Amino acid sequence: MKDQTFKIIVLTTLALIAFAANSVLCRLALGGKTIDASGFTSVRLLSGALVLYLIISLGKNKTSPTKNGSWFSAIMLFLYAITFSYAYISLDTGTGALILFGAVQITMILLSIYYGNRLHFTEWIGVIIAFTGFVYLLLPGVHMPSIRGFILMTLAGIAWGFYTVHGRASTNPVRDTAYNFLKTIPLVLILIAITFKQVNYSTEGIVLAMVSGGITSGIGYTIWYMALRGLSSVQAAVLQLLVPIIAAFGGVLFISEKITLRLTTASLLILGGILMVVLGKKFQTKTDKS
Repeated sequence: MKDQTFKIIVLTTLALIAFAANSVLCRLALGGKTIDASGFTSVRLLSGALVLYLIISLGKNKTSPTKNGSWFSAIMLFLYAITFSYAYISLDTGTGALILFGAVQITMILLSIYYGNRLHFTEWIGVIIAFTGFVYLLLPGVHMPSIRGFILMTLAGIAWGFYTVHGRASTNPVRDTAYNFLKTIPLVLILIAITFKQVNYSTEGIVLAMVSGGITSGIGYTIWYMALRGLSSVQAAVLQLLVPIIAAFGGVLFISEKITLRLTTASLLILGGILMVVLGKKFQTKTDKS
């Protein structure tokens, strides 16, 4: 049991780091205008599909399972990727992240309740504390977002929430993630055909999109699928609020940003809330038995 718990902790940590790194890559590419939104999305998804296909092709297990990803997950993956990219045209980083992860958390908690998973009191308190810390970190820099950007990023969060919940049932995360990416290719080709005349590529932009797709998205999402098997929907939702914190500290390391009192306070709130959610149900169960 302890070995399994340790494995889930390691996988979750790696996945969250990948998400944060992906966020940094997106900021560099789209914020620096090295590539347009449709181009970034297309290269990102195609790179993820290629890397994961090579991984499963070179794998030792050559048997064909009865299930290879799902079209639903592929559609949710594409919807997340495309709306995420286009939303950042009209949203700043703080506003977009707040809308995205707020939508993810709300979607996953509502789905958890819909499927009959009742939250204990301590879990509700943890969710509120974590989300309060997240808002405290980002809200001071938020201005009134554009309606278009708000809708697009909300759709991205909802899509990622559905993709995450659906992924918890995966029995072969590597293969399922690979085929989810591969099944986005028809949608990517349609996107390329529609936006061909408006594309704006640069070598730097393509490289950033390839790293985002092949490593921090493709491999990162596979690791996330593995971790999801040991996490409840609520735990998975709240844990993702760590991503902006990790990304912020990544900014300190790679962009020489300063650690502020606000960042430290928000980090303590978010980490404390996450701890309450992760341990809340176990604590409540012991209390009920005593």
